[in-house]
Amino acid sequence: MDALILARVQFAANITFHILFPTISIGLGWVLLFFRWRWLRTRRGGDALQAQGWLDAYRFWTKVFALTFALGVVSGITMSFQFGTNWPGFMERVGNIAGPLLGYEVLTAFFLEAGFLGVMLFGHGKVSERVHLLSTFFVAFGTTLSAFWILALNSWMQTPAGHEVIDGVYHVKSWFDVIFNPSFPYRFSHMVLASALTCAFLLAGLSAWQVLSGVGQRSAPRVMRAGLTLAAVLVPLQIVVGDLHGLNTLKHQPAKIAAMEGVWQTERGAPLLLFAIPDAAQRRNHFEIAVPNGASLILTHRADGEIRGMNDFPGAHPPPLPVFFAFRIMVGTGLAMLGTSWLGWWLYRRAAWQPARLPRALLWLFAGMAFSGWVATVAGWYVTEIGRQPYIVHGLVLTADVVSTVPPSMIGLSLALYVALYLGLIVAYLSVLKYMAEKPEEVLQREAVERAVTPAGAITAPLVEERVG
Repeated sequence: MDALILARVQFAANITFHILFPTISIGLGWVLLFFRWRWLRTRRGGDALQAQGWLDAYRFWTKVFALTFALGVVSGITMSFQFGTNWPGFMERVGNIAGPLLGYEVLTAFFLEAGFLGVMLFGHGKVSERVHLLSTFFVAFGTTLSAFWILALNSWMQTPAGHEVIDGVYHVKSWFDVIFNPSFPYRFSHMVLASALTCAFLLAGLSAWQVLSGVGQRSAPRVMRAGLTLAAVLVPLQIVVGDLHGLNTLKHQPAKIAAMEGVWQTERGAPLLLFAIPDAAQRRNHFEIAVPNGASLILTHRADGEIRGMNDFPGAHPPPLPVFFAFRIMVGTGLAMLGTSWLGWWLYRRAAWQPARLPRALLWLFAGMAFSGWVATVAGWYVTEIGRQPYIVHGLVLTADVVSTVPPSMIGLSLALYVALYLGLIVAYLSVLKYMAEKPEEVLQREAVERAVTPAGAITAPLVEERVG
């Protein structure tokens, strides 16, 4: 393979691994804030057992957040390296726009969440409850703010605006237009909801695994209820936002829509292809299973709406096969999440929120769907990133024009090392999560030992009780 293909594969491998962890931490930060608030509220109400359950949930999932955050930071560092090693032309052409946005992400978001993360992890019992709650808020806010800046840059690469070109170099004319470009509101909302759903199914899945393993009796029922409720509410909202995002993409990136839907010829009343195998060489689809007028109805909200085909964009449309199937994996996973969350919430409510009364088959379903958010998110990112090709900045800068001149053999070697390292890290991450889920009491006991070593002059438990009482 040539340097361009290898560089693209390496970037895909890096973004695939990296996005797994922010996808969890963005949603989990706000869930931790909710757990913390629920603990304070129930403790003031005098229900010691219920309060302890919320506190256990907060402490356990704080450990999950810390583990996830650490791997997100490690994998994020390699992402920035690639701009210099594999895509030097990107920064040469659009560095005046991309550089500041990445810098804002570090200065306003990463420093915020990293700074308060230490207080959140180790400050309980050493600072006041108000300060600790505020620290949890800033960690959650920081993760979302980080997504804001990253999505602003990615959205600008999809729907560029607010710039001017001087001697082939892109400069900012309006930061407002650069940041709030035409696709940013939809892409940001879609990603934040995807993160919340990923977190929701992880909550329900790990809690179900704990119930199946006979552990976590105090916190698992509450966490499972929170996860299922969050998923049941947000999946329909995600469908609405996804529809709006699709309409925006149809307007600004019609070639991407054509690849997603497998449409070759411009037509009215385009069918919705449930299954097909797009053939770029023959410029046709094989083995089509279609719903008449379905694509036009969904994308234009009219049965006879016009959908432009890929033949209208010779040499300027993405490869249809990966985009077509990635989109269907994303949608199919989303529908599975909808059915699982609604059925699960209804049955759990009928069981009076007692997981022991649920059918074991349903608990296994929750456990099996624990990482379904990863599948949907990665598939969605493939649609987004592959769907932008052959451009790195849509309609303006070709990917082939900014690739490095590094020999393909060197890129291939680093790609192999990256993949081997990432496989090892993901196995380690999942193994640690499994260990933590199966031994929550041991995890919490270790934290209790750590918290018992309180330095002189720190706020003690009685003083904390007095402050919040």
